[in-house]
Amino acid sequence: MSRTSENHPRTRTTAVAIAVACLVAVPGAGSAAGAGGTVPPAGTAGPASPSLLGRAILPSDAYQPGPVSGTLIDGANGVTPPFPGQPIPGFSAVLDAGQGRFWGMPDNGYGSKSNSSDFLLRLYLIRPSFRTVPPRRGSTGRTGGPGTVQVLRHVQLRDPDRRIPFPLTRADRLLTGADFDLESVRRAVDGTFWFGEEFGPFLLHVSADGRVLDAPVPLPGVRSPQNPYLGDGTANLPASRGFEGTALSTDGTRLYPWLEGALTTDPDPRRRVVNEFDLRARRYTGRTWSYRVDEDFPSAVIGDVTALDRNRFLLIERDDAQGLRARQKKVYLVDLRHTDDEGHLRKTLVLDLLSLPDPSGVSVPARPGEYGVGPVFSFCLQSVESLEVLGGDRLLIANDNNYPGSNGRWAGHDRPDDTELIVVRVPGLSRATT
Repeated sequence: MSRTSENHPRTRTTAVAIAVACLVAVPGAGSAAGAGGTVPPAGTAGPASPSLLGRAILPSDAYQPGPVSGTLIDGANGVTPPFPGQPIPGFSAVLDAGQGRFWGMPDNGYGSKSNSSDFLLRLYLIRPSFRTVPPRRGSTGRTGGPGTVQVLRHVQLRDPDRRIPFPLTRADRLLTGADFDLESVRRAVDGTFWFGEEFGPFLLHVSADGRVLDAPVPLPGVRSPQNPYLGDGTANLPASRGFEGTALSTDGTRLYPWLEGALTTDPDPRRRVVNEFDLRARRYTGRTWSYRVDEDFPSAVIGDVTALDRNRFLLIERDDAQGLRARQKKVYLVDLRHTDDEGHLRKTLVLDLLSLPDPSGVSVPARPGEYGVGPVFSFCLQSVESLEVLGGDRLLIANDNNYPGSNGRWAGHDRPDDTELIVVRVPGLSRATT
């Protein structure tokens, strides 16, 4: 969860548009495709530009079973804490779980170590039923699902075997948002989960049922102000700028955690460092790459990263603004083999989430007071932090709603943002080059 200044200038973004030539989508191989009609299929034809295929909404107040939460935060957007159970404050990562289901991962809860001790760290198994075309009066045609999200169950993260060497918040060793700030997750070939987090920053390894398997793995030479081992030392990474995005190689052997922000010791505030972690050896390989955010948005952060194939990765680059003030919510493609003359990864613009054609009217009719819906759909939410490749030139994108603090969809209204999941078709994505 990242909350920085929203004072971004209304400047022109200089990025190269994605090179695509194909007008026909390739049927998807993603496991979510065609699962009971809940996920929009790739289709056989469509517009040559990116377009919105589906949208599903999880209400902001979809409280889940658990202890009362939010006792240490102030109210916002018409919501008064504490909350009756555990809210789902959006998703900082989403993984395809097959059969139309997804793993959705909230972050540490309320944005800081000091206010999230009553928020339990979990993975939620969800089933979105995406709305694909608007209902029409008297129509019997296909409209897809109702645009809702079903929460099926959750996996609670916990440390009964005392693998974590520093003190935890709860005596029962259930992990909370005061222990870790989870921001990314990948599922290894053995079914276990690896999380990227920001308090260390650490990589955290848990079993399929949420039991911690190893001590958290630190990034050598990098510590945030919340690092439990910092002591009297000096942090060289700002708070909430750790592993927001972590990609898994397509062969399942390596992780690629990306620092969300620049190191405080880096003279280039636009640089974001990419590291490589060997899952078999359980150590960093020492290989790194350098990525630069757009010149017009030097404070932009990395929202999520996912592998497209062996060498190519997709990432979200975003500002921290919302609604009318949002200027930078973009998906870029990089290839680890290709760098520019200064040694930075070359980047290609794939998708501008603030200007997304909605030719089928997926987002209409608008709910009263809703901003950014219509023929040109805008995913103008503050924290766009989830990106998953579905196959068939489709991407799944979701937001962290910072419950109850963000209201980009409801500017001027006393209402918090919901969690939104959208499916976007990007023609030619599978063959795009940097």
